[in-house]
Amino acid sequence: MYRLSAALAVLVLFLSLLAAVDSRWDSSLRLWSEREETAPSEESVGTRWAILIAGSSGFWNYRHQADICHAYQIMKEGGLKDENIIVFMYDDIAYNEDNPRPGVIINRPDGGDVYAGVPKDYTGDDITVNNFFSVLLGNKNALTGGSGKVVDSGPDDHIFIFYADHGGPGVLGMPTYPYLYADDLVDTLKKKHASGTYKSLVFYLEACESGSIFEGLLPEGLNIYVTTASNAEESSWGTYCPGDVVGPPPEYYTCLGDLYSVSWMEDSDIQNLHVETLKQQYHLVKDRTSVHNTYTYGSHVMQYGDMAINAENLFSYIGSNPANDNLTYVVSNSLPSSSKMVNQRDADLLFFWNKFRNSEENSPHKFTAQERLVDMMSHRMHVDRSMELVGRYLFGPTDGAEALKAVRPAGQSVVDDWGCLKTMVRTFEKHCGSLSQYGMKHMRAIANICNAGVGEEAMAEASAHACGSPPSNPWSSLHRGFSA
Repeated sequence: MYRLSAALAVLVLFLSLLAAVDSRWDSSLRLWSEREETAPSEESVGTRWAILIAGSSGFWNYRHQADICHAYQIMKEGGLKDENIIVFMYDDIAYNEDNPRPGVIINRPDGGDVYAGVPKDYTGDDITVNNFFSVLLGNKNALTGGSGKVVDSGPDDHIFIFYADHGGPGVLGMPTYPYLYADDLVDTLKKKHASGTYKSLVFYLEACESGSIFEGLLPEGLNIYVTTASNAEESSWGTYCPGDVVGPPPEYYTCLGDLYSVSWMEDSDIQNLHVETLKQQYHLVKDRTSVHNTYTYGSHVMQYGDMAINAENLFSYIGSNPANDNLTYVVSNSLPSSSKMVNQRDADLLFFWNKFRNSEENSPHKFTAQERLVDMMSHRMHVDRSMELVGRYLFGPTDGAEALKAVRPAGQSVVDDWGCLKTMVRTFEKHCGSLSQYGMKHMRAIANICNAGVGEEAMAEASAHACGSPPSNPWSSLHRGFSA
């Protein structure tokens, strides 16, 4: 009898200890069906803020504004309020004469209108680096134009930034000058963190060499998580382009979207974002953007900043469409894969070539397309040749090309002295004209000139030797201003 009582006492003690342990059991060890009970709710998330930026203009850059409009629709369906979504877009494509569907913007071949209802917070010449930084920092007094909306966030809030445009090593484009430089962006993010006005911030960046914006610059500890469309050395890609198997309707001569951008957005369209994490989306987007790790076309999607944030649910940043609430996370999906993407820097040529090829003979449209195509090709050759001559003048005919193309080791920013980079860009453009969205690819060459210790006087002499005076074309710095 004594042995039985002792055994019962031990059993009771064991069961009580087991219950105590079970009550503390980490939810990460539970079954998936049990985990869904702890999905974040509206009350547990703070206010969600979003900044959506298309940094280009022109119908040949259709895809950037289409991306931004699509992102707005995802967040609107996800429950974000217009007062918390701030949109930067030039707004020159919906009613452009080249738009075959006036007033409508699509982001995929069979997609619906993503333009309807999009707030016009900052349009046209109000899309500036200063306004972007002022909006992020919540500084209404520093704004020039626009709706006046800013991120008036608090310490429990989440911020999402999506930026789609052209880029180059250490720089992002804007439809106005000057361009956005990596050091200024990261400094602004540091200021936002120091203000204590957010809990965490997620930044999705679509641009060529977009990894260079954060490589060696963005420290950990800011509660910021970033993914980029490409690493620090490669282009990003347009998709749903003319000539592709999964191309736009035949009346469109332009790419409808960007590969990285449509990858994360089309995934967001079909997933339960209460359940899907940033990390899970990153892997799906990485696979599709790399064309299933073949890199025949495509690029390396990268991550920067505080990696722990990627374990969080997407719902905390962009909401979730209630229509998907009963869905479970799908590791793989049937999103379309293009057979041929277009390098971001060649998408404008593709547009004007298709417009020229399909326009009626001897029509004004055909003549204009031909003229713009010739101008663009001439500008490209001028910029490439000018930079080559600058390199030869500074480093000699044998070492010039190698010196300009050198890539620094991973983990280092593209340049040490950002003030030097901006000065050298202005010096080059003073003599040779604006770099433009195409010429941004030469930013690494100018950074290498700074890293080699070349002075401003020597750069001015080399640029004058290469160009003499700015060309009289639409990209002349005399007409468009300077990139820096």
